[in-house]
Amino acid sequence: MKNLFLIIGAPGSGKTTDASAIKEMNQSVAHYSTGDMLRAEVASGSELGNEIKSYIDQGNLVPLDVVVNTIVSAIENSELDFIIIDGFPRSVEQMTKFDEVMAEKKSINLISVIEVTVSEETAKDRVLGRARGADDNEEVFNNRMKVFLEPIEDIRKFYTDKKIYRSIDGERTVEEIVGEMNEIIVSEIMKQMN
Repeated sequence: MKNLFLIIGAPGSGKTTDASAIKEMNQSVAHYSTGDMLRAEVASGSELGNEIKSYIDQGNLVPLDVVVNTIVSAIENSELDFIIIDGFPRSVEQMTKFDEVMAEKKSINLISVIEVTVSEETAKDRVLGRARGADDNEEVFNNRMKVFLEPIEDIRKFYTDKKIYRSIDGERTVEEIVGEMNEIIVSEIMKQMN
């Protein structure tokens, strides 16, 4: 059984940085960033990669099946049983489709969905401050923020109803955020192992 933690948050919330730090602290945990998995596919120059690139360059969501298949494949191929995926789900459709896939497969157990919450102002300062690539400009940021905000209440409610939603304050230092996230994840891992 693969046990899964999903880390969500606005662009610039620090979710990938936080999840990477958790992986460094826990050798029994695998970490995949949805963005990194999709960017790796783009870098491969494959036909699928070129299709993904056209969506990313506009700040739009990559098609549902592409994202869900990429994620399920990563989970199933992981050598470790505890997995963190950040940046997913980003839409109600992704959430619903993933829920259906998990119900079919029975081999994936979604333990917790953790949102790193930051203000839009903080998110914008961080994204425009890091300017990693072509998708880090104000216009694309505004689109990404809109794409994030539209479904977030529905996503929160869906996972809250399942009693697996947690929210942590992303306006603090990385150490504080990672400390709290690590506590949640380690305590859940302990429950699964007992």
